[in-house]
Amino acid sequence: MKEFFKVTDLKTVLGWTSLFQPVEKETIGLTGALGRILGTDIQSEINLPDFPRAIMDGYAVCATSTFGASEGNPAYLNIVGTIAMGEDPTISIKPGETAKISTGGMLPAGADSVVMIEHTDVIDHTTIEVYRSVAPGQHMIQVGEDIKAGETILFQGQQLRPQEIGILAALGIETVSVYRQPVISIISTGDEVLPISETPPLGKIRDINSFTLSGQVAQAGGRPVRMGIVNDNFQALRNMCQTAVQQSDMVFVSGGSSVGIRDFTIEVLSAIPGAEILAHGISISPGKPTILAKVGKTLFWGLPGHVTSAMVVFHVVVRPFLEKIGGKNPAHENTRSCYARLERNLSSKQGRIDYIRVKLHHEDGTLSAEPVLGKSGLIHTMAKADGLVRIDKNTEGLDKGSIVEVALLI
Repeated sequence: MKEFFKVTDLKTVLGWTSLFQPVEKETIGLTGALGRILGTDIQSEINLPDFPRAIMDGYAVCATSTFGASEGNPAYLNIVGTIAMGEDPTISIKPGETAKISTGGMLPAGADSVVMIEHTDVIDHTTIEVYRSVAPGQHMIQVGEDIKAGETILFQGQQLRPQEIGILAALGIETVSVYRQPVISIISTGDEVLPISETPPLGKIRDINSFTLSGQVAQAGGRPVRMGIVNDNFQALRNMCQTAVQQSDMVFVSGGSSVGIRDFTIEVLSAIPGAEILAHGISISPGKPTILAKVGKTLFWGLPGHVTSAMVVFHVVVRPFLEKIGGKNPAHENTRSCYARLERNLSSKQGRIDYIRVKLHHEDGTLSAEPVLGKSGLIHTMAKADGLVRIDKNTEGLDKGSIVEVALLI
């Protein structure tokens, strides 16, 4: 008879991320860099912008020429020219003078602000009246106001979003060093599991987990490789796992992680040379029978067969390891949580951490969290959920109306 596993607390398991190092780096073009993890700090070699730039259509002026201007007492300025877009102006502006300028245009020497065109009237081709004053620097961007030369603007371990891609483009950086995407092999197990292309007879189910886990891996920055389905056969699973270990940074075996008579994952790991089992059982629910091991530099996970359990375990436990080997620096993490008011009481067993699926919605101007209840084999509960609420192991539950942190499923 198989022995029951001994659970390890979640904090200890997450502490083992320190045992693993990031994958190597590669250089890629900017067009393929979205979502990737930056491999080095980026220091700007230029000021951005490198010229004083108008951010409104109007007239470039010396601000002092407009002081005191109003509709009843407008300031009159002489037009000395028009600044074309993309032009380095050859004119200069003195007090009492102005030049017409468009958004994005370069301010001429002597000008320190822009009067919006809506706050002017043209008297004739040489004169305008201004009936609202401006302050120095108003309606313009100063040299280096966006990014200063020598400034470290992006950081190693930072994930590149569209806005970071925009910064790199603005700096003229066409290629960038990023961490390679970790390769994650996913193996589904079970005599009852069939490819999704087949219609399962009674007693059989389609392979959901390899698809949900592939999506989570891709969402977290990895490159998923679906290895297929292995029946409950020790030798077949061992062969598949050995192949996966050789070509992957991380391996998932979905199903077979518990202590049932046909759960072979722990036995297979014990038979793989160099395998070290770190945990068989984690004090969380759902997901208690999770296995964590390492084979050389490769992480190996035995995940629950129930789809919801596997997805929760990935989000709570696996993702921090994937992000670590993928080079992501938690110091530059974008927030993936929010706070909401709990809509009902939640009970919990002490001695484990419970993760409750919740749906978020606004009610009377307040963000509320509605528990999505259901067994761990029900995929629709994850589809309805926006996030997870944690109930700590020394807590008997959470009260209706309490403010809870929601870990968003993104």
